Amino acid sequence: MPAMKNLDANIVWDVAVIGGGPAGMMAAGRAAELGAKVVLIEKNAGLGKKLLITGGGRCNVTNNEPDNRKLLAKFKDGGKFLASPFAQWNVENTLEFFHSRAMLTKEEAEKRVFPASNTAQSVWDVLVEYLKAGSVTILSNSPVVDVVANGNVIEKVILKNKKEIRAKSFIFATGGISRPETGSTGDGFAFLKKLGHTVSDTEGALVPVAVKDSWVKRAAGVSMQNVKITLYQNGAKQDSRIGKILFTHVGLSGPGILNASRDIGELLKYGEVVIELDLLSTEGPEKVNARLQEIFKANDKKMIRNSLTGLVPPALVPILLELADIKPETSCNSIKREERIRLAKLLKALKLEVKGLLGLDKAIITSGGVSLEEIDFKTMRSLKYSNLYIVGDLLNIDRPSGGYSLQICWTTGFVAGTAAAA
Repeated sequence: MPAMKNLDANIVWDVAVIGGGPAGMMAAGRAAELGAKVVLIEKNAGLGKKLLITGGGRCNVTNNEPDNRKLLAKFKDGGKFLASPFAQWNVENTLEFFHSRAMLTKEEAEKRVFPASNTAQSVWDVLVEYLKAGSVTILSNSPVVDVVANGNVIEKVILKNKKEIRAKSFIFATGGISRPETGSTGDGFAFLKKLGHTVSDTEGALVPVAVKDSWVKRAAGVSMQNVKITLYQNGAKQDSRIGKILFTHVGLSGPGILNASRDIGELLKYGEVVIELDLLSTEGPEKVNARLQEIFKANDKKMIRNSLTGLVPPALVPILLELADIKPETSCNSIKREERIRLAKLLKALKLEVKGLLGLDKAIITSGGVSLEEIDFKTMRSLKYSNLYIVGDLLNIDRPSGGYSLQICWTTGFVAGTAAAA
């Protein structure tokens, strides 16, 4: 990487990208590919710090939904703004980008796409090679402390070490406020507010949930697919969805819970929230009761604690028996009808009291951000400044867990890089 002292202070770059995360790397690489002289400014010692920890370090690259209309519907109100960017660069283009650079991928549940290597490092390697191929100059350990505008044009950014970076075009890709230890500390929002952009309240979205029930600690690490998650407040049903859950030492995580976390956060403002888990969502109450009867009949002389592992993960068995007030040593042929009914009800409606949402340090993305009405989505250019482009997590776009967040980074980064180079 070029050292700061070797840089000519009089250089006017074609494109300066602020933020070396996925959107910034894509934008810088694309602009350089088109022949622009590009500088990528990163506050951390290295690029892509958050990228390397996404998806538990495996990096959920995208969601393999080839139908743009279906994909855009996942972004709720933001979908109508994204039609133009996705017409220029969609999921297919993303997969082709990585595949053509020898990074194989694999598809998992709910169309989530991961590197075949199972490590985010593979994604990082492709992006860094892309930057090298375009001879992008990378300034690491270079926090931006000020942005200087003249009328509707950004003239320069000033770095912490007092160096000034001038460019014909600037791309802001500083990320949101989730995982602040990776450098996402909301700097971009502060600069954009100062420049007159409307920035709605930013808070962590897609966060794990802490619960009051102490037994979850014993279930930590257990995950289950197709669990129905229903939210209750004051006994009234508020929201329901089906997804994968993961028990943690303090509560619940997993895509199903992360996608419900924003609604949980809203409900908590008005009172206590109860999460009800239907662990066997594909079967009705009668079917579950009948299955228990079959299991007890087939294992009549066995202890119940050794008979339920085909139904739920083994670590959950002692917990469910305790909650149903059934002694684990009881033989299946001795289980009373009322005990069986209690167990069946628990399997269909396991209740947990929400303690709260975990903080920004555990958030996957940020909700809120720059008003979408202030962006020209054909180019990702600010409507307030003729040479400013805004991408990625800075935009006020809600999205679920499952690769959608990174796809916005790839798409908006590509579109901004293309426009800024032009």
